[in-house]
Amino acid sequence: MDRGKIVAIITGIISLILAIGYLLLVQLLDFRGEMIPAPVSMFNWGIW
Repeated sequence: MDRGKIVAIITGIISLILAIGYLLLVQLLDFRGEMIPAPVSMFNWGIW
């Protein structure tokens, strides 16, 4: 194999690993449930 094909194969493998890792991360974050915003009273620092 020439060097160009080897680089293309390695780049493809890295791309697949990143894509699968991203999908797993999104699934993990989605599995945690609905995101509930913090109470408004937490942001009242007496500045206003």
